[in-house]
Amino acid sequence: MSTLPPRAGRRCHHAVNPLHSTVYFSPDLGKELGELGITDPNAAYFATRSAAMGAVGPGTVTAAFYNFNHDLVARHLPAVWSVASPQAVLDARLRAADATLRRLLGEEAIASPELAEAAGLALRAAEGCTRHARPLYAAHADLPVPDEPHLAYWHAGGLLREHRGDGHIAALLAAGLDPLEALVSHTATGKGMSPAWILTTRGWAGDDWDAARERLRGRGLLDAEGELTEAGVALRTELEEATDRMDAAPYERLGAAGVERLTELTRGFLFTAASAGAFPEDLMGKG
Repeated sequence: MSTLPPRAGRRCHHAVNPLHSTVYFSPDLGKELGELGITDPNAAYFATRSAAMGAVGPGTVTAAFYNFNHDLVARHLPAVWSVASPQAVLDARLRAADATLRRLLGEEAIASPELAEAAGLALRAAEGCTRHARPLYAAHADLPVPDEPHLAYWHAGGLLREHRGDGHIAALLAAGLDPLEALVSHTATGKGMSPAWILTTRGWAGDDWDAARERLRGRGLLDAEGELTEAGVALRTELEEATDRMDAAPYERLGAAGVERLTELTRGFLFTAASAGAFPEDLMGKG
């Protein structure tokens, strides 16, 4: 029995996750990895997000990331580890996170008691996460917590992000959605990444996208216009509710008041970051 208001953990995640993710859209990350010799944006992303797992190959990353075309992953892994070690990538990522947060939030916010409070709340929530069947979370949980509050906050945000993400993959598998079907159906909700962004960054072709839409139509989840049917809406709703159930522990540990406060603080920081241009304009939407 949950002690939290309905969807409280999800609302908190929807603030924490994008703020943590700002580093993946940041020119600071490209600069830091470029200095290591990693200049391709896809190689940079795969290396940056998988480095906590060590010098893994493409199979591990395709499995853990779920919605990327394996051919794209294999184009860059394991080759990227001959350019820079996982530890060098992790160090560069943390430097990029530092530069990104300072640029987006400003030095006053970085030094504020509110950010230190948010860091403490996020770290306490992360204490409720579990490692079993969560490879990306478990790998990041083995990393040290940075000393500076804004970096500790960013680190904790990553733990919460990957914990929910690992659980969401389990929900997608249970629902019988393959990687591209998951993306197509999420985009159809109007809350997912745009098709153009997906095709550019996930390694899929237009024909792949069309084929996934046809499979979803065949299951009665999309209509002829590519919109979710009643069954499709119900499936996406159950996916999020199943993910909520598997991701409840960190927010239950924090408690209702703590979750509400972390959400409030993070939304404020996220608004500041978004207003400073943290995200591409074409990132979200059905078009």
